[in-house]
Amino acid sequence: MSSPSPAQPIRVWDLPTRLFHWLLAAAVLFSIVSAHIGGNLMAWHFRCGYLIFTLLLFRLVWGFVGGHWSRFASFAHGPATIRRYLRGQSRPDEGLDVGHNPLGALSVFALLGLLALQVATGLVADDEIANQGPLNRFVSDATANRASSWHADIGQWVLVGLIALHLGAIAWYRWRRGHDLVRPMLHGDKTLPAGTPASRDGFAKRLFALVLVGLAAAGVGWIVSLGG
Repeated sequence: MSSPSPAQPIRVWDLPTRLFHWLLAAAVLFSIVSAHIGGNLMAWHFRCGYLIFTLLLFRLVWGFVGGHWSRFASFAHGPATIRRYLRGQSRPDEGLDVGHNPLGALSVFALLGLLALQVATGLVADDEIANQGPLNRFVSDATANRASSWHADIGQWVLVGLIALHLGAIAWYRWRRGHDLVRPMLHGDKTLPAGTPASRDGFAKRLFALVLVGLAAAGVGWIVSLGG
């Protein structure tokens, strides 16, 4: 009987993915706080929204061309895989706990989808006081009112709930299962069996990511300028 492969540090999260994660977390936190404070911070709330828009566009593309474990294909699991994971019957070759596990993947997709909806509604919202999204003129008053209501009320609290659930899951995995999900998102590596696929994270990959961010930022700038 062959001995199991020795564990070693494997690059799971490439630098662009890690920077995306922490920048998005900071931007979302600031957007929520600035919305509640209001006043002069609303100008920065809009700028923060444009940053989140840029990050989401980048992540959409990076989900197809990024490092191995950052690609959607590595964590977009079907119902059967999710059921096996919940029952503790996952196959060793599936590597479901290397990147985003099936439950974490659902959380990621939910957060990304909700943030995209928050950005979209923010672009056309109008609080009928002093703040108006740059694309408001392209929608009817009724649509703007519905978008504003969702963005400032229901959508915001659903987002807060998803963030709380996400943080609670991270704490549960740390204290109940001994899986630290935070440190790998800081330095990129996990201690895993030899032969586990590693994410490419060299200079060329990082430069490519920087180009994608620049293109995403330019795209967001162009979209926002349409309302000028």
